[in-house]
Amino acid sequence: MKKSKKYDAVAEVRKIREELSLKYWGHPDLLLKDLKEAREKFHLEQKALKGR
Repeated sequence: MKKSKKYDAVAEVRKIREELSLKYWGHPDLLLKDLKEAREKFHLEQKALKGR
């Protein structure tokens, strides 16, 4: 018996993973650039939270 769900998190994660793999496959430089930007953004957010 299969229940119908309003939101399927597993399907959403699979969709996102597929989109990202298509974006970064064969473009490691783009992946590293995006990871560096995310790391810097996270670091700035952490500094702002500690300063409260």
